Amino acid sequence: MNASDKHPMNIKVETSGTILWLTGWSMPDTVFDRLRLLLPDFYHISVDYSDADSPEKMVLLTETAARNFLSSGGTTCKTNRGPLLIGGWSLGGLLALRLAIQDFADGLVLLAATARFTRSKQELDLGWADTYVRRMIRGLTKDRQAVETEFRQLVLTEEEWKTDLGEILPPIGSWTTPALITGLQILRNEEYLSQLSMIDCPVLLVHGTDDKICPYGAASELTAQLPQAELLTIPASGHVPFLGREAHIADELRRWWHEQ
Repeated sequence: MNASDKHPMNIKVETSGTILWLTGWSMPDTVFDRLRLLLPDFYHISVDYSDADSPEKMVLLTETAARNFLSSGGTTCKTNRGPLLIGGWSLGGLLALRLAIQDFADGLVLLAATARFTRSKQELDLGWADTYVRRMIRGLTKDRQAVETEFRQLVLTEEEWKTDLGEILPPIGSWTTPALITGLQILRNEEYLSQLSMIDCPVLLVHGTDDKICPYGAASELTAQLPQAELLTIPASGHVPFLGREAHIADELRRWWHEQ
């Protein structure tokens, strides 16, 4: 299993819970580091699927991490590490929804997430056209650097690029080409809109109003269809609503979870 424990110095006999972090397409797990440091009252684990060479393997890695947490140590594990929250960003949010539908999660934190990434021409205010994603897959086999660079430009808004947020983003190149293709295949094919009513745990949605990758309409759609959802809107933010705002997001996450 490729799940790795994070910040072991933060382990306490009793915590507010454990957060399983699932990162977005092409991004290393380190993008969550500052957010995790600001949440010392939680235990943190994560999944590294940066070299997964098939959709089945990427899904299996996430399911294995959740199963291992729930089974390791039995009751003692649950007592010491609390309930399991799954924090998913973008592609990771789609994978987190899948885990919640399978009843792995006690709570969800979805960052710039969607229940269906590819959309029809009539729904481009909710996602991307499938033809664009297929073009990215073809491009990865020819010039992956160009594909990743073009994608990175869309992650932040023009105003965010003028600040130092771009310098905080992890560098390009941490995923293998097969993993990049795998992630895009999952974004093309997975959809959970029809199963959202099966998710009975509380959900915190964090979404930027100016997100060009998962448009804000996708967050409104999730809020309307998830039984226990709260939407935290981040004005003038792009696809990384937590970047540079980690203290605010950590406070809101803690406040939301303690209310549950």
